[in-house]
Amino acid sequence: MALSISVIPTPNPNAMKFILDKPLASNEKSTYRSPLECAHNPLACALFTIRGVDQIHFHENSLTITKFGYEDWDTMIPQIEDCLNERIDSHDPNYSDPNPEVDRRKKLPPELRAIEEIIDRTIRPGLQGDGGDIQCVEYKENVLLIAYQGACGTCPSSTTGTLEAIRAILKDEYNPEIEVYIAPDW
Repeated sequence: MALSISVIPTPNPNAMKFILDKPLASNEKSTYRSPLECAHNPLACALFTIRGVDQIHFHENSLTITKFGYEDWDTMIPQIEDCLNERIDSHDPNYSDPNPEVDRRKKLPPELRAIEEIIDRTIRPGLQGDGGDIQCVEYKENVLLIAYQGACGTCPSSTTGTLEAIRAILKDEYNPEIEVYIAPDW
């Protein structure tokens, strides 16, 4: 039976979400920024061979591709769909990425862990729904530095509406004095 693929735009004009009727990631989410990061995931490696692919984000039954601005979606989408159709049957959705996030969270100071828990509950689901994510980098003297991942990394709204929503939630639920900024060069 043919793979059913729905292609949905995201708030980022350089990112497109592909929803499949088969699972891509059963146990986790994955963001790959280069073929070297996904050497253990043949489907992701194959997607990186498509001209213009910048980042790949797997989450449950969806895939978000972020492209370089010079490429055209009209050219890329059929190639992505062909790749998915050709390789989905051999893809193992139970793959396992090395997970440095688990170790990173264990080493976080208590205040950053508390902030991550608020973001897990409030912000992260929406970002993941659009093919992205967020990571708290540092919290010092009421200043939180964050880094966007996946489609969020190049999304125009990440520096405006999304950032303001994060600030408002954290001011309300964590610390009224908190300031939130995007970490430079992360």
